[in-house]
This record gives sequence, structure tokens and C-alpha cells, in this order.
Amino acid sequence: MMEYRPSLRRKCAGWSLIALAPLGGLLPILPGLVFLVLGLFVLRHQYHWAHRGLSWAGTRWPGAVAKVEVMETRMILRADRTMQGLRDRSRRIFGRAG
Repeated sequence: MMEYRPSLRRKCAGWSLIALAPLGGLLPILPGLVFLVLGLFVLRHQYHWAHRGLSWAGTRWPGAVAKVEVMETRMILRADRTMQGLRDRSRRIFGRAG
């Protein structure tokens, strides 16, 4: 069962990566398939077709999708800790309670 988590930032990032994929097919310095798979990964909770496409990538490269999901979780936790630290510092500097 797929869980939808709509996010405008994730949609913009995912579509940008997918838009780079055809350029990767034309230019030798950009790996088009990598951009396509990353775009599907970012959009996997936005669209059902992206979720299906990512399941294809998971069968093609078993273990790689799981590693990327673990890395994504770590990055989200690190960003949350960083934002909390910045909020705490700003409260100390500016003396605001919120």
C-alpha cells in the first residue's frame, strides 16, 4: 500500500531531476538513468506511477533503494536537529519564546 505525502518542494525537486534525465542521454557527462531513478525516488510518495517505477528500480538494483531510503532518513533527522539548533540559538540571541 502506498502512502501519499504531498509536498510542493519534493514535486519540484523530483520533476527537476526527471527533466535532467533526457539531457543525460544526450550529454556524455550527465548520467541520465541516475537522474531518472533519483527523480522517481523523490516523487515516490507523490504519484502512484513513480512508486511503481521505483519498485522496478528496486528489482533491478536490490538493496540500493533501501540504502538510499536509509540515507534519506538520516539526512532528514540531521536537518531537523540542525533546524532545532538554529531555533534555540535564535531564541538565545533575540530573546524570543517562539
